Amino acid sequence: QRKDTGQWALPGGMVDAGENVSATVKREFTEEAGDFGSDKRQQSEFNAKVTELFSGGRVVYRGYVDDPRNTDNAWMETTAFHFHCSERLGQMLTLNAGDDADKAAWLNAVPEDNDTSFIDYASHSQWLDAVADSFDYHKKCRNTP
Repeated sequence: QRKDTGQWALPGGMVDAGENVSATVKREFTEEAGDFGSDKRQQSEFNAKVTELFSGGRVVYRGYVDDPRNTDNAWMETTAFHFHCSERLGQMLTLNAGDDADKAAWLNAVPEDNDTSFIDYASHSQWLDAVADSFDYHKKCRNTP
C-alpha cells in the first residue's frame, strides 16, 4: 500500500542511471517489501529468496501507463513483469513494508482465489487481469479433451 496515496499498488519504481531493469525489479521489491532494518541475517535470507523469485519471469505489458503523475508534457512508461511465486516460496518470503510503502502483502492473482479489485493505483489492475487471463487460458487448455 502506497504511503503517498493510500492506494494498493504493485511494487515498482524508476530505473537508476546505469542500472538494468532486472536489477531495478529486485531493488524496488526489496526496498518496498523487504525492509528488515538492521537485522542483517534476516535481510540476507530475504535477498537470497528474492533472487530465487526473480530468476524467471515474463513481460505482461510494456508502454504508456495511466498514472496520476502524467502531464501533457511528460508521462510514465513501464515494463510490467509476471514472476510466478510458488506457495512454498511465498510462505518463506515474509514481507515487511519499507521505503515508500506503508504495507506489503501477498496477492494471489487467480480470480477465483482472490478479489484483486482493491489494486487501484494507475494501470496495475490491468496487469493483474492480464496475468489472470493467462492462467485461465492455460487452465482451459489443460481441461480441453
